[in-house]
Amino acid sequence: MLPPHRVVIAAFPGVELLNVTGPAEVFSVAARVADTARPGYTVRIATAQGEPVTTSSGIRLMADLTLDEVNGDVDTLLVSGAVRVHDHEVEPVLDRGIIDWLRETAPGIGRLGSICSGAHLLAAAGLLDGRSATTHWRTAARLASDHPLVTVDPDPIFIREGRLWTCAGIASGMDMALAMVTEDHGPEHALTTARTMVMYVKRAGGQSQFSVPLALPAAPGDRLDDLRRWIGEHLTEDLSAEVLSARLHLSVRHFSRLFRERTGTTPAAYVESVRLEAARRLLQDTARSLPEIAALSGLGSVESLHRSFRRRLGTTPAQYRRRFR
Repeated sequence: MLPPHRVVIAAFPGVELLNVTGPAEVFSVAARVADTARPGYTVRIATAQGEPVTTSSGIRLMADLTLDEVNGDVDTLLVSGAVRVHDHEVEPVLDRGIIDWLRETAPGIGRLGSICSGAHLLAAAGLLDGRSATTHWRTAARLASDHPLVTVDPDPIFIREGRLWTCAGIASGMDMALAMVTEDHGPEHALTTARTMVMYVKRAGGQSQFSVPLALPAAPGDRLDDLRRWIGEHLTEDLSAEVLSARLHLSVRHFSRLFRERTGTTPAAYVESVRLEAARRLLQDTARSLPEIAALSGLGSVESLHRSFRRRLGTTPAQYRRRFR
């Protein structure tokens, strides 16, 4: 028999329980349903000193090894995240010990992933520079603001770029783990795992984690938030930076800088995201033709619809419809 695929999940105080146990259970079930000719999985939890950690729910997790005991023998390393609420805002916890450890250990790991706000730890260690990544929608703007070299997409439930994986967290960590099982053993094995776990649907990474306008922070009476709502109601109109800045009586340059600071993305990228979300809903919920969907979503033409889907989701509108409808 081939040796099992070795998975280590790094944890520290305050992590979300499901961020750790969700992916762990997926790998555990995948190992149990594997035939004897295929390698299974072993899952270990690592903490700073091998100590138990208390999760955000108050439940304690026992560790199997210390961070220093994690070495090149690991096939997949996942880093879970933690958040704290400060002045009514959700902030990622940046554990300096984990960050320093990642800088030393991550280069020797074959497959590296983050769960939820664990993406902030990967980014702080410089591992996401020049790459696309996602995280929980409540901290996505913060990730983009703190790490301008990272292309943050707050929409997908997970993103894979080479050996690096990032996901929205909570339940989506299980989706990412299933995708890893697919990579290791094929779609039939992953589907058997999902069925065994009675997961209603095995979602692909291109599935939206949340509606785009709600995924970005807002404050009461915020003019930008009012503008974002207006954008969602006028997708077929001219939504250029010139038009949007004029609605707020700002120069294009000042408006673009303010929009980026507040949302972590550019006006053009935000408009495309909202239009793309509208197109996705139409593909999932209606039988409208592609030209109709392109027009109703504001993307204009079928060619623009295809370009947006391929660039943002790595698929075509027809493939997306077959997968999610």
